[in-house]
Amino acid sequence: MQMGNPAAKTVATGSAAGASSTNANSTLEKCQSPLGTVSLIENQSAGWYTILTNEYRLPPTANLLRLLIQQSNCFVVVERSAAGMNAINRERGLQQSGEMRAGSNSGKGQIVSSDYGLSPEIVFSQDNTGGMGVALGSLLGGGAGRALATVGASTKTREASALLTMIDNRSGVQIAASEGSASKTDFGGFGALLGGSAGGGIGGYSNTPQGKVVAAAFMDAFNQMVISLRAYKAQSVSGQGLGGGGRLGVDGGAAPSQTSAPKSGTSTSRPKKNN
Repeated sequence: MQMGNPAAKTVATGSAAGASSTNANSTLEKCQSPLGTVSLIENQSAGWYTILTNEYRLPPTANLLRLLIQQSNCFVVVERSAAGMNAINRERGLQQSGEMRAGSNSGKGQIVSSDYGLSPEIVFSQDNTGGMGVALGSLLGGGAGRALATVGASTKTREASALLTMIDNRSGVQIAASEGSASKTDFGGFGALLGGSAGGGIGGYSNTPQGKVVAAAFMDAFNQMVISLRAYKAQSVSGQGLGGGGRLGVDGGAAPSQTSAPKSGTSTSRPKKNN
């Protein structure tokens, strides 16, 4: 048994406690102080979520993002999941029933509001986009071709692309959006060419699950978002304000006015031009 095995980790490493973090990924973007509170909004009815949990057997992406967000110190994470809210309501029920000790104070007015909502989405995820060596091997033929075919057969590239969208929970206005991507290639087939000792380290990628690539894509998206948020400037609509009708005006739909006959005593002739 080996605890803390690097081969078993994703890009989300270490721990977080309040504003402190331990063994966080060195490439994770960080903030000097939190920008507000945030809750995770995961669309569990989306197709990507079904693939994530059923095909890849991975936990909700919210679990990964919680760690990244707290380690970054950019936001304070507040609980809004069904399981978490059930636990809060259970404690309140015990308080109301009189079962709790005096001074427990689990009643109303304790929950912190969520300033922002962060919604994750997997745009693209592919478990194997390799196979180039097989095609080359068939072209070359002979011993060299068989060697390249061996490499291609065991070479796999895993790719993923993810989106993050942040909204302001009070106004419903989108604050930020970002895209992230990641890929990892297993060159395990080179072990057949370079020998066991030479190819062993590289071939370790063959045990890397697609979930690690998905995690890296979300971390890339989060890093991109943090970079933009550090230079955040609120959008404004000149002269109208948000929700004031906008500047892309449209026809109001009023019926066109009818041309009326000239009033009596009014001349309809055009003025003469001066020579």
